[in-house]
Amino acid sequence: MPIKNTSLYSRHLELQGKMIQFAGYMMPIQYTGIVNEHHAVRNTAGMFDLSHMGEFIVKGKNAESFLQFITINDVIRLKPGQAQYSAMCFEDGGIIDDLLIYCYGDRFMIVVNAANIQKDFDWLEKNLMDGVVLENVSDEINLIALQGQESRRILQKIIPSDLSTIPFYHFIEDKYEDSNILIARTGYTGELGFEIYGNLDVIPKIWDNLMDVGKEYGIVPVGLGARDTLRLEMKYLLYGYDIDESTNPFEVGLGWITKPEKGNFIGRKELIQKKEQISRRLVCFEMTERAIPRNGYPIFLRNKKVGEVTSGTQSPSLNKGIGLAFINHPHTRVGTTLEVEIRSQKKSAVIVKPPFYKSGTANI
Repeated sequence: MPIKNTSLYSRHLELQGKMIQFAGYMMPIQYTGIVNEHHAVRNTAGMFDLSHMGEFIVKGKNAESFLQFITINDVIRLKPGQAQYSAMCFEDGGIIDDLLIYCYGDRFMIVVNAANIQKDFDWLEKNLMDGVVLENVSDEINLIALQGQESRRILQKIIPSDLSTIPFYHFIEDKYEDSNILIARTGYTGELGFEIYGNLDVIPKIWDNLMDVGKEYGIVPVGLGARDTLRLEMKYLLYGYDIDESTNPFEVGLGWITKPEKGNFIGRKELIQKKEQISRRLVCFEMTERAIPRNGYPIFLRNKKVGEVTSGTQSPSLNKGIGLAFINHPHTRVGTTLEVEIRSQKKSAVIVKPPFYKSGTANI
């Protein structure tokens, strides 16, 4: 498979972004540095190219029924202009992918993780109902995210519609230079922010305009490195690390989006059983001595292995090592002291209540 570029590739090079291969695309991992970009999003504003993400259109008379059957959240609750966080599971309850659903009224858009585009589309096609049309429009739609406390002020400079009327997890359809765009109050950072979907011609224009009008507010471009530290501070899950086909929603804290009471859906029977048979949980932990946990590091309690790190980093906001880990029952309570083995040395840590960063502005 040839490596793809997003419509913003030339901008990343002009901004001296450090490029890496990620999910089939050349993407910026950082520009001026992960810590600097992280603090910009927490304190002012940052802009991300997320055009590697996948987008599917689901429409037809049975579109809602199909999504109700294929995802674990309750799609019927969605009204036009609302977004919903959800997931798809196999029959055994294992997570295929976590995703967003945008309800337009006459159709739905599903946004999936970049590494799972083909797998997800194949699964949807395999289970397609009569009266449903499924389209993969991932190559036709690009996505940028403007995140941070100043994001609304910056975006309002170039969008006439009143952005203050868009609640969290809602969106509007709008136009920019005669091109249709979607502006959503969604994000992966924990801060006030917007995600903007549009075609490959309009997204670079919006990017350029926002970078220009955002200068007075301290806007910076942000790479995948800071995107990871920002999401981890909020305990937002990353597919392939914290969740995958071997994990179920209840053990990773996604019971709140799992709705067995809505009626039949793929994985429902197994998930009802798994809810009563949880043997491990995904927990948040902080290092209590200087050390940085990483994916795959073993975790011990009194010299007995009780778990493993799924995600870890040095938190720029808290200035300490933080991580997510699967810990076996009954050792998952907040306040439990653990040891993380880092390069053959055991370093102390403690389980804490999520999120790590508690001053996010996403809901304002």
